[in-house]
Amino acid sequence: MAKIYVLEDDPAISGLIKVALEMHGMTAEIYDTVASFDQAVVEGLPDLALIDIMLPDGNGIDVLQRLKGKYPKLKCVILSALGKEEDKVRGLNLGADDYISKPFSVLELLARIDARLREIDNGGLINVGALSLDTYSMKATFRGETLNLNHKEWELLRYFAENADKVLDRERILTDVWGYEQCETRTLDNHVARLRKYGVPITTVFGVGYKLTI
Repeated sequence: MAKIYVLEDDPAISGLIKVALEMHGMTAEIYDTVASFDQAVVEGLPDLALIDIMLPDGNGIDVLQRLKGKYPKLKCVILSALGKEEDKVRGLNLGADDYISKPFSVLELLARIDARLREIDNGGLINVGALSLDTYSMKATFRGETLNLNHKEWELLRYFAENADKVLDRERILTDVWGYEQCETRTLDNHVARLRKYGVPITTVFGVGYKLTI
């Protein structure tokens, strides 16, 4: 049974998360201050840490950096109301394994936690057909060839790999990977085009979005 530490100072949100995780077959320990969370980590590590950023006695980004500095393989997911692209990019660049914006869907939260826990079970590897991603080193290979990806290309490819053979709506991809809720942009199309240059089989589903077909 996976053990999740939740660092969240809003009791309504932490209570909802605790109920959802326990109904999903996990154990959840709730901490509303950085001090209490840090003490719990000293006493024992969780399988995954779910971390808010704005806290009464500190900053979740600082907590993330400390955790990743000491325990680089510990899965850490940021859950924050700071949902702009620059916030997500900063969190991911500083070591977060995922970044979820508030308000959030409980089902999406559980799915993302499951995905991070599967990476632990697989030694950090995601293998889909001829595509292989190492989530610890952030390396990707396709048909044995290493892909030279920037950070956002990596995040997009991981998102496609986690949802292989599913039709993914353009707006949902932009929200989940970039944090855009409503925006007109060619950003996604340009990134997909670059991934296709490596031979990654991403199919356009006209009027809807994209699908990784492997």
